[in-house]
Amino acid sequence: MSLPLGFLYATTYAGIRKIAKDDVALIVSDTPATAAAVFTKNLVVAAPVELARKNLRASKGKASAILVNAGNANCATRTGAHVARETVRAAAQALGVKPEQVLPASTGVIGVEMDGSMIERALPVLVAGLDSEHFDAAAVAIMTTDTVAKTARAEVTRRGKAAKIAGMAKGSGMIHPNMATTLCFVMTDAVVSTAELRSALRGATERSFNRLSVDGDMSTNDTIIVLANGASGVKASGKTFEAALTSVLESLAVQIARDGEGARKLVTIDVEGARNDADAAKIARAIANSPLVKTAIAGSDPNWGRVLCAAGYSGAAFDPRKADIDMQGVPVCRGGLATDFAEDELKAKLDGRECHIRFSLRGSRGRGRARFWTCDLTEDYIRINASYRT
Repeated sequence: MSLPLGFLYATTYAGIRKIAKDDVALIVSDTPATAAAVFTKNLVVAAPVELARKNLRASKGKASAILVNAGNANCATRTGAHVARETVRAAAQALGVKPEQVLPASTGVIGVEMDGSMIERALPVLVAGLDSEHFDAAAVAIMTTDTVAKTARAEVTRRGKAAKIAGMAKGSGMIHPNMATTLCFVMTDAVVSTAELRSALRGATERSFNRLSVDGDMSTNDTIIVLANGASGVKASGKTFEAALTSVLESLAVQIARDGEGARKLVTIDVEGARNDADAAKIARAIANSPLVKTAIAGSDPNWGRVLCAAGYSGAAFDPRKADIDMQGVPVCRGGLATDFAEDELKAKLDGRECHIRFSLRGSRGRGRARFWTCDLTEDYIRINASYRT
């Protein structure tokens, strides 16, 4: 599937990382694009997030470029705001666009002063290297502890013509629902109004990144930005566009869960029969965030009691006597009590790369449903994060 029209990408090594690997990426739209974004809900907010919010307001939802760096979060530092402003100003000057139409993003270590001149010196190389074929390189440049780049694509068709959607994301650790910890950039050549884009992004995020957890830690830098430049001439209707955008974000969310720090297994959790979708999400979130559930999956231990326990403290109201639990399609709990199952056979199934947990409320009139993605918790997670800064 081809990439959206009218977008260029470039990457380079600016010296922010300790190793010589591309650490700055530039994404540029040929014409100012309609833009929408969602950001971290953490009270501690990185400087680039604050500036991106400000620029979106000042530009009335228009953006020409995204400037992103990896290796330093530019958060909780004395010079963070200055660095964000000056790098954006320099990028805007190099591109010949308004500063408020450049959206910054950063990822990496918190609390370490960042030398913005590194990015400023890299800008001539970035601008000279802009190319429509450098999408995948940009997806690699924004990685931190990720082991693989994460990309996804979709199409919206209207009257025989197609508009393209392409997204990239980084995320492996410090992942938690309610705008899960990640950077995510989505480009589309569809014609979408500002109001429709904002609405679609809110809905798509709720069903994707807000249904994702690796370790329960929420970052200071979470950012999803969607740019729609209309280059295809295809006007995408609200529902159709939101469905396509959701498919892209869901794919990226699953890829992040699969690549969780130290993870060996992708875990999908389905909850059915809750009073409403909000309660279903509470139950699924509690199960996904439970270290005891996640370590049981790591050890291929069908310890369904941990699943029931997590659901019980989720804050959702339900009758435990109606709770049914399946693991890998095998009934392990019915009516809140153990079933007879072949533990060795189920353990062998849990040795696979993917695990499915189903929690349903038997006989309930509730129609609440939710799906969450997470991963197992292994000793490698501790190893990675014990030495992340050093």
